[in-house]
Amino acid sequence: MRATKAALAATALLAAVTGTAQAQDNWPNRPITLVVPFSAGGGVDASARLQALAMGEILGQTIVVENVGAAAGTVGSARVAKAAPDGYTMLIGNSGTQVYSQWLYKKRPYDSVADFEPVGLVTESPRVLVARNGLPVKNLQEFIAYTKANQDKMQYSSAGVGSGTHLPCALFNFTLGLNVTHVPYRGEGPALQDVIADRIDYMCTTAQSGISQSKQGAVKGIAVMSPRRTAAYPELLTTGEQGVKGVEATVWNGFFLPKGTPKPIVEKINKALATILSKPETRQKMEQMGLEILPPEQRTPEYLAQFLKEDVERWGKVIKAAGISVD
Repeated sequence: MRATKAALAATALLAAVTGTAQAQDNWPNRPITLVVPFSAGGGVDASARLQALAMGEILGQTIVVENVGAAAGTVGSARVAKAAPDGYTMLIGNSGTQVYSQWLYKKRPYDSVADFEPVGLVTESPRVLVARNGLPVKNLQEFIAYTKANQDKMQYSSAGVGSGTHLPCALFNFTLGLNVTHVPYRGEGPALQDVIADRIDYMCTTAQSGISQSKQGAVKGIAVMSPRRTAAYPELLTTGEQGVKGVEATVWNGFFLPKGTPKPIVEKINKALATILSKPETRQKMEQMGLEILPPEQRTPEYLAQFLKEDVERWGKVIKAAGISVD
């Protein structure tokens, strides 16, 4: 009897292992959902849709983009953290969702290190300081002088408290001793629209959105908040070139799966990303958005796992020193 039970248990275990292996081999056999934890129309959304379309063609399945724009990206990110680890729910996360979020709340919405399976970093995106056209300034020094004189009646917007468009501006203000009212929105798109409409004074946008709107004359491009100018808008000077050091803010973007997703699936997605980023037409489109594609050695799951731990620790010190909190 014991032998029979043991044999049945062994058979069941073998069937489970075989079934899991077959599921991984057959993956993907249905559409994949890519959660963009921000509203449609923002910079992250645009690059995510481009990558989803290209990856879907390589993987042989449609990748459906789902926008979940709330709480600076933490609602959508939490959904992925709790999803089944079967490779059919994926997240495009960034510094805001995976790093800032770990220090802004008394109770973390999730553990970005423990609750996700890193797939790989893809790009870096410098923040671009833009101002409404009605603001009487032409460059960064004039902007700072005007803001210091009028800060009590000024406002700046972001995609939400703790987002990748909030912390760069908050730290910029903190470093320069500016006390300006923050107005959080449910996504970058609506936040930028109010700058365009002359209702909000300024914003630290993604390069994808800020460069496009500055070139069109919808907003004033004040400065690129990075050590180098962006190839997508080489005429716009950096903060350092305009005499302000130590306010650089570059936000990274990467892909994540729920913790426990089988390694073969992680590797398939990482390989698909590597393939699309090797195509000149894809790279050109992303670079035109103001994105800087990271080198291959920084796009591995292993690199992202270690980098994420270090970035969480680094930004924790900065956020605590600045006294920034959601609660």
